[in-house]
Amino acid sequence: MIDPPLNRIGRRMAARGISADRVTLVGLVLGLVAALVIALGAPMLALVPLLASRVADGLDGAVARATRQTDFGGYLDIAADFLFYAMIPLAFVLIDPAGNGAAGAFLLASFYVNGTSFLGFAILAEKHGHRTTAQGQKSLYYSNGILEGTETILFFVLLCLFAPYFAPLAWVFGALCFLTAALRVRAAYRIYVN
Repeated sequence: MIDPPLNRIGRRMAARGISADRVTLVGLVLGLVAALVIALGAPMLALVPLLASRVADGLDGAVARATRQTDFGGYLDIAADFLFYAMIPLAFVLIDPAGNGAAGAFLLASFYVNGTSFLGFAILAEKHGHRTTAQGQKSLYYSNGILEGTETILFFVLLCLFAPYFAPLAWVFGALCFLTAALRVRAAYRIYVN
């Protein structure tokens, strides 16, 4: 649904000489600005750079498809995504370490485990020559899960809108991330155990 408009914009950006890697880095900077604004106590104001960073995250792939996809570009994109996904919860912990610390640590641990299961699955899929376009054309194998990028962005928006409820929201979302990771490990076991 979002790929056609992103691809149109991506083709225009590519025609102007804007590289996919540059779009990735702009998206990362916007995400880090959002985290800083949250940490400074203004989560509602952080919504603008947060959402702009995610638009850039979608556009970098569109620019790459309009020019050429590179292994480094895919690597840079996933590294920038993981940094962004870590900094937003950390920013909420910094607002109120006593009230948000444990829930934030749990959430970050769940992101770590979920990200590991995602990247590990991608490595196995590559090793076995498996391909998918279920999530669009990507530089690495994207295994499905209960919670993916869209759900995480919606969660971050909820956190910005309802910042006083960070802790209970983080506990629930973190538990769902752990469940997603467990289901991904189970799927890998079913597919890749000889």
